Amino acid sequence: MTSTSDPRDLQAQLESLTTEAFRPELADIDRLPTLDIARLMNAEDTTVPAAVARRLPEIAAAIDDIAERMARGGRLVYAGAGTAGRLGVLDASECPPTFNTDPAQVLGLIAGGRQAVVTSVEGAEDSAELARADLDALALTGVDTVVGVSASGRTPYAVGAVEHARRQGALTIGLACNADSALAAAAEHGIEIVVGPELLTGSTRLKAGTAQKLVLNMLSTITMIRLGKTYGNLMVDVRASNDKLRARSRRIVALATGAEDDAVERALTATDGEVKNAILTLLADVDGPTAARLLADSGGRLRAALAAAGD
Repeated sequence: MTSTSDPRDLQAQLESLTTEAFRPELADIDRLPTLDIARLMNAEDTTVPAAVARRLPEIAAAIDDIAERMARGGRLVYAGAGTAGRLGVLDASECPPTFNTDPAQVLGLIAGGRQAVVTSVEGAEDSAELARADLDALALTGVDTVVGVSASGRTPYAVGAVEHARRQGALTIGLACNADSALAAAAEHGIEIVVGPELLTGSTRLKAGTAQKLVLNMLSTITMIRLGKTYGNLMVDVRASNDKLRARSRRIVALATGAEDDAVERALTATDGEVKNAILTLLADVDGPTAARLLADSGGRLRAALAAAGD
């Protein structure tokens, strides 16, 4: 179901949004040399990290709550439309190879379904009912987290997802790029990254999209750090599904242990390519089955398993 709001009301809403503001000083941008346009665009992009930095306390608080729930078996679910939805799908899809998560553990919902990742699905973003249906298909619980993502902060699909998830008892986060947004107000954790008007009026795949990507990087990556998916800054839960990742696995074991290539290969062979297990066999001088048991007893946390091996 799509929205039946008066188009004049919607126009008024858009005109009030910082991300939709018109910048008259850029009205002749199409007449500029290409290098000048590139310089302008690059200068615009440099302002985004500072906008994110102003909201780090809110981001950190949200991450701590996400990690606490995921440690109890919860899922992280992104919900958005258009660029925001695609960024959520992207972040979710990169978690299994990077952190060896189950594909059902971090999920991206986009208004209009999977086809909307590559093509526009008209009207889908205007449907709060569609968001509710998509979430009901997941059977949300109180340990799940739903992150609504919307540059405007008013997209019905994202706001509807957060409102419905909160009624179901899930943790809710609203990520928007305008102040005083309906999305942030609907969520327990409101994160508003105000990046200002875009180079191209209303093209929120630019600064707003960059800001959303930076925050989603933080939400997933730091949550996985909190869950013990890394050892220092090494991706010790990486899933070696191709030649590049197998080479990365060998390098990670070598960096973590200082072992020579032959020892690294033997350790990975003895642990069926599991990086954490291989590191544990080398640093704690235990065999593969013992490493697996220690990690299981430690909830998959390598530092805890190393401490237990030394007891």
